[in-house]
Amino acid sequence: MAEDDDVLGDSGDAPEGGGGGGAKKPSGLGALLPNLLKFVAIGLGALIFIVTVTVITFNFMNKGGKPQTGVADAASPYIGKRPEYLYFNSIGTVRTRTKDVTSHSVVVDMAIGYDMNDKNAATELTTRLYELQDFVRNFFSSKYAEELSTEREARLKQEIIEALNTRVLNSSKAKNIVFKQLDVMEL
Repeated sequence: MAEDDDVLGDSGDAPEGGGGGGAKKPSGLGALLPNLLKFVAIGLGALIFIVTVTVITFNFMNKGGKPQTGVADAASPYIGKRPEYLYFNSIGTVRTRTKDVTSHSVVVDMAIGYDMNDKNAATELTTRLYELQDFVRNFFSSKYAEELSTEREARLKQEIIEALNTRVLNSSKAKNIVFKQLDVMEL
């Protein structure tokens, strides 16, 4: 009987795992988890390194993190020069009325600034003198008196520049508007 037990493999010497003897290999998620954790740790380390280098560089460039919101010194060599323009001031004084219910009288004398290098601008502005006078009269007669206040003057100048460049002028461009006179009086 003892021989039958040895033939069937019931002796105490054989390993119980059923195969070639060795440790059992993990499968599925157990095998993937160490590699996944390794890559996550490398990614986090790289991210922390990048953020640290960025913060140090940013603070160095901003002189220790001091905000640079102050006004620059006028004598600073880093402030660019204001552009110089030639001005067309032959339009003359234009009188019109606003579109308010109680009309206001508007008296405008303005000059149009154009680029000094634009050789054709003076010629085009001179040939379109009557169109410019009509444009100024129509532009100011389409406004309310409150739109012509001194608080809104910068916006008004920008509107005039955009309208001149899109509706009146072809080859040259208006760059600046200067009011020599802008009077709005209630009638």
